[in-house]
Amino acid sequence: MSATSLSEMIGKQQPDRQAGAMRSTWAERVEAVGRHSARYGLVLVLLWIGGMKFTAYEAAGISGFVANSPLMSWAYSLFSVQGFSAVLGATEIVIALLIASRPLSARAALVGSASAVGMFLTTLSFLLTTPGVWEASAGGFPALSVVPGQFLAKDFVLFGASLWMCGQDCPSVLGSGQRPSHRASSLCRSLDVLSAETQA
Repeated sequence: MSATSLSEMIGKQQPDRQAGAMRSTWAERVEAVGRHSARYGLVLVLLWIGGMKFTAYEAAGISGFVANSPLMSWAYSLFSVQGFSAVLGATEIVIALLIASRPLSARAALVGSASAVGMFLTTLSFLLTTPGVWEASAGGFPALSVVPGQFLAKDFVLFGASLWMCGQDCPSVLGSGQRPSHRASSLCRSLDVLSAETQA
């Protein structure tokens, strides 16, 4: 190969490398924006719906879900409809603040994201226990009613975001140099096992 051909080939490869680096940088920025949008979008949702739980219309709105749930119906024997709604609202706000604390404490964020996973698993169970989830006029399953069916289906995304944040927070907790709590270690090990089984 002549020196001229070699020079031309190197000249063509240089712009390709620069374009590849630009695409990589752009993709990393988009991923970072998506990562922060998922975390703080979930924080906003939890703060918003948590705050609404202190209103009478929201307390009445969730009563059908709670009353028909084997996991939660017992709560109405301890609290009024409005009282239990306020407890849920306070819980959602605390979870939101823990998730938002990620820049300050990965451990607190892990507690928040793990709590959100449990909370959204519970709300997803309402798909199995709440009357009217399947649209009778469309033949029932798999046709979702608008409310409560489609209303509950969004929690699949919120559950996924919470689980993803757990996975993001675990390495920071385990690699922080501080001794993680037994619960944090157990949670992170469980996520590792789940991830390994998913990839197998």
